Amino acid sequence: MKPRRRRSYRLLITAGPTREPIDPVRFISNYSTGTLGYALARMARARGHQVTLISGPTELVAPRGVRKIDVETAGEMEQAVVKTFPKADGLIMGAAVADFRPIRVATQKIKRSGVAGSLRLWQLELVENPDIVARVARQRRGSQAIIGFALETESLLANARRKLKSKDLDAIVATQLSPRGKGRGPFGTDPVDGAILDREGRTKSFRSLAKSRLAARILDTVEETLASRAKE
Repeated sequence: MKPRRRRSYRLLITAGPTREPIDPVRFISNYSTGTLGYALARMARARGHQVTLISGPTELVAPRGVRKIDVETAGEMEQAVVKTFPKADGLIMGAAVADFRPIRVATQKIKRSGVAGSLRLWQLELVENPDIVARVARQRRGSQAIIGFALETESLLANARRKLKSKDLDAIVATQLSPRGKGRGPFGTDPVDGAILDREGRTKSFRSLAKSRLAARILDTVEETLASRAKE
């Protein structure tokens, strides 16, 4: 018996961190390396899907055959996602988008006081960045699938379910930050703990899972969601 041929979908995948500038030499960011997002793009392409990868700053190289769009800030990522999403069948929002950005960006490098031993209080005012996945979820066609992510330090499943419902996602990948001294997971190449939750109420937990295997499970979820939509 010949193996069942996969249907090809147009998948939009975001990866990596964003950087929110403070001045010409400093920025706000996070520990994301883009490892999982790039693994998703590589595996999706290997499965025969058409892949667009929107990536924040990373040291990784885009997989062969994948269209890559480079961005830096949350605003730039929002513009790229909003522009690209209408032609996609599914979105995997794997990027670690900074939640906040400075209200004002200095045009010149901010200097220290220059007085030895002095204590200078410097305040940084922040404003919330746009909620990209919530915006596209409100604008999507009924046939499109959206997978979100939730990194939590506490109440993993409760917070993930709340985000799944409030943002109208098809599924959410919830990951737990590793305790201090036990790696940087889910950042970098460390294995991760967490669960994939869907809108039907199913929860598939995982523990110490390699990111390549997690990427496969996420793609399975996207493909199953899109296949079920085609039957409706």
